[in-house]
Amino acid sequence: MRDLIDAQRAMRQLRMQALQRGVLAILDVGTSKIACLVLQFERVGMSGEGSEFNSLQGHADFRVIGASTIASRGIERGEITGMYDAEYAIRSALQQAQKMAGTRVDHVIASFSGGSQNSFGLSGSVEIEGQAVSEYDIARVLASCNLPADTELQEVLHAQPVNFMLDHRSGLRDPRGQIGHTLSADMHMLTVDPRRVQNLIQCINRCDLEVAGLASSAYVAGLSSLVEDELELGSACIDLGGGTTGLSIFMKKHMIYVDCVGIGGDNITDDISAGFGISTAKAERIKAVHGGVHAVTSDDRETIDLTGSEGEWDYERRSASRSELIGIMRPRVEEILEHVRAKLDAAGFEHLPSKQIVLTGGGSQTPGLDLLAGRILRQQVRLGRPLRIHGLPQAVTGPNFSAVVGLSLFAACPQDEWWDFNVPADRYPRRSLKRAVRWFRDNW
Repeated sequence: MRDLIDAQRAMRQLRMQALQRGVLAILDVGTSKIACLVLQFERVGMSGEGSEFNSLQGHADFRVIGASTIASRGIERGEITGMYDAEYAIRSALQQAQKMAGTRVDHVIASFSGGSQNSFGLSGSVEIEGQAVSEYDIARVLASCNLPADTELQEVLHAQPVNFMLDHRSGLRDPRGQIGHTLSADMHMLTVDPRRVQNLIQCINRCDLEVAGLASSAYVAGLSSLVEDELELGSACIDLGGGTTGLSIFMKKHMIYVDCVGIGGDNITDDISAGFGISTAKAERIKAVHGGVHAVTSDDRETIDLTGSEGEWDYERRSASRSELIGIMRPRVEEILEHVRAKLDAAGFEHLPSKQIVLTGGGSQTPGLDLLAGRILRQQVRLGRPLRIHGLPQAVTGPNFSAVVGLSLFAACPQDEWWDFNVPADRYPRRSLKRAVRWFRDNW
């Protein structure tokens, strides 16, 4: 565990070097597309005495000076299946963004989906004997949260304190300087398959770049799509991607749960291709232009041309109604939402006061999806778009770019992480994930 903390701190140092240099690349490695942004930082400031804990955390003003998007290669369901194809796609996206920016970048912060993500809720407690809480006490209480035994073969991607309790006062964001006897903490930890991380890092290194940070795409998509009140009161973000569907839950502006469903928009495209006997490319176009999940009477009269681009026109000419298309798409969409609902129930989402659900990602643009999702998930659902950031081109402002925009926000001002403190020990007791939200349910 000590090696892990040192590795994460080394990434933070690379990030600070990139901020001092003034440019940093942002890379969202998805199943259907690879999006890259080049950020130019105008000012870097270190957090001071009055900010929320992290003395190592910096904040920066930035603008987008380069952007590119290309189709993914060698990536399926968020996993790299072809190293050379994935390297070519990543290199091409980076070169296009650098050409637009007119500068070279040496460091990149990347996000990815999949990777067998697992969320854990940890808790710990230490005695401080009536003294004022110091940063060392925070490090001690975080060290008292023991790592579950079954995570030894996993890579810890995020480890964030979500709640501090001093004696009988809960819901503290920054307990430093306050006087008490017992300091407790609840922490959320996200682990992934280490091979997934190693393959991505190796692929980026082969492009002559250094990795200055890694993040879950479901996490950063939530950062860019949820508004202030949703982050504070407790909301979920569903990122409907091509190969996977990411799920993240936020409370008190901290991530408390992340998971992933191995089904996405590509599965819907494959269903259309098999159902109509057409190519995948044509099925994707039909889904984008004519797709939906709610059929009305007029859909029976709306015809969709299924003729291929090759062969004899009179022989191969055929069509289908939009109702038939919806009949193919809706069962797969319902399957995805049923999986998401099962994960929300397992995470204890019903205990949050807001219970707002935000749909984002490329798949969220399907007409009628918000109504269907509200019926299946039994919660309030809205469609989310990423926050606007300075210099962002209009072409990359849609919901399918929520992850790359959120990763830009994460790069400029990351959340407080466990390895930002001088943790004095590296042992960790197992706790249920619902422990992370119990204090909020009991004290709200």
